[in-house]
Amino acid sequence: MNLKKVLTYVAVAFVIFYLFTQPANAAAAVRNLFGGITTGAERLSAFFTSLVSG
Repeated sequence: MNLKKVLTYVAVAFVIFYLFTQPANAAAAVRNLFGGITTGAERLSAFFTSLVSG
């Protein structure tokens, strides 16, 4: 097995462990992640709107 596969398996195992042991914290982390993505998309949209309109 190469190192990349091992690290992938360890990361997946950690995520599964975290989901089962800390479900509220895992939900908050996902909520924050999607909130950050949404904020970034809104700012990018505002930038292009500003660029096109004026």
